[in-house]
Amino acid sequence: MNESSHANAALIAIDWGTSSLRGFLMDGAGRVLEERASPHGIQNLPMPGIAGFEAAFAAVCGDWLGNRPALPVVACGMVGSAQGWKEAPYAACPADASALAAQAVKVPTGLGGSMLIAPGVKQDAPGVMPDVMRGEEIQIAGALALHPELADRARIVLPGTHSKWAVIAESRITGFATHMTGEVFALLSRHSILSRLMPEHAAPNAAACQAAFAQGVAAAQDSGGGDLLHAMFATRTLGLLGHLPHEVLRDYLSGLLIGHELVAGLRGAAGAGLVLIGDPGLCARYAEALALLDVSPAAVLPNTAPEGLFRFARAAGVIRLEGDTR
Repeated sequence: MNESSHANAALIAIDWGTSSLRGFLMDGAGRVLEERASPHGIQNLPMPGIAGFEAAFAAVCGDWLGNRPALPVVACGMVGSAQGWKEAPYAACPADASALAAQAVKVPTGLGGSMLIAPGVKQDAPGVMPDVMRGEEIQIAGALALHPELADRARIVLPGTHSKWAVIAESRITGFATHMTGEVFALLSRHSILSRLMPEHAAPNAAACQAAFAQGVAAAQDSGGGDLLHAMFATRTLGLLGHLPHEVLRDYLSGLLIGHELVAGLRGAAGAGLVLIGDPGLCARYAEALALLDVSPAAVLPNTAPEGLFRFARAAGVIRLEGDTR
């Protein structure tokens, strides 16, 4: 990176999760000048305790701050959890970037400055299933920054180990639901009785896999309430009785679980723009399942944490655009 790029830097933004750390050097307009990644998530620090957080942060961002020691630093993700560098309590729904900024916490970095950590978001109102997110709220803020037309009403989906479905109204997260789709798929396909029929190193026909995935989505669409546990076992019997080749059972199970998530998540979503955020391969899988349900997402976005962290920084007043009144 050249010195002129360092001269244009206005913010260091950190997306710090369980298994990885990503740092973004950004200019005053929210453009990413340089990006770095590290495997030192909060569960894989170079050493235990605060010293481990200090070392991981310094390895990624030390020279950035060495060149520009006054740069503000903001962060999101599990770094603000009870197991993180410093706990940032959850902000309650409805929540927007301003609500996140109001409940952010500071922690000294040991490099002469401090890091402002965004809180997660909680849903804990009477009569509503309680839920929490940490890190996704910043990606949602980034998506709304990139697509302001979605701010009035939208559903934002973040597929993953624990998929999040957030309801957006007037630029705020007004409610959300977590679906353990990715974790359940991993457990069933690796450690359950279903996995006994699923070859680990098979090279199945791509068209057959796609058809099995579609069959799983269709089964989810046709099911009634409470059918999921029975339908999961049918993954085994479809293979055992010869209705599906063993090589495609993993795809069938994937379609079944994603399909059930989509059917549940799409309830009441008519008229709301639907946005997918996350890993391109996984988002493509979800888009494929949505197409089978005759739903087209308004946008499919990669990681939007940099844009969200920039918006959070503006809301917190640590960085301002020219003429910014926020």
